[in-house]
Amino acid sequence: MLKIISAFLLVAMTVMVAPAFADPAAPPPPGPPGEYAQSYGDPLAPFNEKMFWFNLKLDKFVLHPVASGYAFVLPKPARESVGNFFDNVNFIPRFANNLFQLRMADAGGEVARFGINSTLGVGGLFDVADSWFGLKQHNDDFGLTLGHYGVGQGAYIVWPFLGPSTIRDTVGYATDSAMWPLPYFVPWYVSIPTGAGKAVIEAVNYRSLHLNLFEEVDRYAIDLYGAVQDGYMQRRTAQLKEVSE
Repeated sequence: MLKIISAFLLVAMTVMVAPAFADPAAPPPPGPPGEYAQSYGDPLAPFNEKMFWFNLKLDKFVLHPVASGYAFVLPKPARESVGNFFDNVNFIPRFANNLFQLRMADAGGEVARFGINSTLGVGGLFDVADSWFGLKQHNDDFGLTLGHYGVGQGAYIVWPFLGPSTIRDTVGYATDSAMWPLPYFVPWYVSIPTGAGKAVIEAVNYRSLHLNLFEEVDRYAIDLYGAVQDGYMQRRTAQLKEVSE
């Protein structure tokens, strides 16, 4: 049992790294207040600002250069196929959270997408479930599940390496990461390196497909930290509204 718990914690950390490395690229350039614009309490601001700039430097000096070189070597269609592969591999949290929210049709759609893309889509490299059958991916996570059932988002927090989050979303990240099945079937000395390699490749591939987004935020934002915070919080609020409808 101790081995399983230890492996879970380590793999949870490595799996969470991939999307978080690219989080600074996600918010759109600031503009007029959107539908979900509001002011946010930031009681952890001193810590958050230090971690934000740490992550920014990490992206500038490590992730972005590596992703740029990767993009130079690998054509965009190939990188998009790699992204499709990871989307297919990561279907379990999407399926589970749609199920937790009693969105049965969407949960069933995720299972169907996985079966179709794993076979006709050559192991998930091609999203034929969407292009051939019109089965859309229904992105969901445990942070949204908690919000769907009325759990408050808690304080905004910026984790080193992991990027923008809230207390609720941090719990969600950990829970979704625990759904990565490999540690439950192979020894820790296999699952941990595999999970770490997956996280690195996924992060680099994602960043290679979004090389200029963060630069756009930087160009238009007066308060870069505030722009990223606002973009993250608005996006999560919009996603929660969508899953609650």
